[in-house]
Amino acid sequence: MGLKKRSKVKAEFSMASLTDMIFLLLIFFVLNSSVVAPNSLNLKLPGSSRSKAQVDSKTDDVAINRSGNYYLNGKRVSPFDLEQSLAKKAGGSSSQLDITISPDKGTPVQHVAFVMDIAMRYQINAILAAEE
Repeated sequence: MGLKKRSKVKAEFSMASLTDMIFLLLIFFVLNSSVVAPNSLNLKLPGSSRSKAQVDSKTDDVAINRSGNYYLNGKRVSPFDLEQSLAKKAGGSSSQLDITISPDKGTPVQHVAFVMDIAMRYQINAILAAEE
């Protein structure tokens, strides 16, 4: 007697529902990624111009060497004295104070961030003059 199975099981998988789910997940992540803003510093990057830059005599220079020593207009100061003198200059002048931050090559970032934090707290315009 020849017995045969009447129905064979087909080993197929429908991809239609899977592609719909992937498309919906893609839309979900694209919409949510535009809502999340990363935490970052708001830096003003320098632009190029053909005219010569005019150096204002009111601009103070804060230099930082590799070992973390701070110099305000060429005179060595401690971090506390640097903050006190910049706060005094920012509070005493009617116009906004401008400083340039000039770190030596290889200066740790924490020293530069310290001066940038002082400038942000006392609303001082700071220009970072870094070497490549």
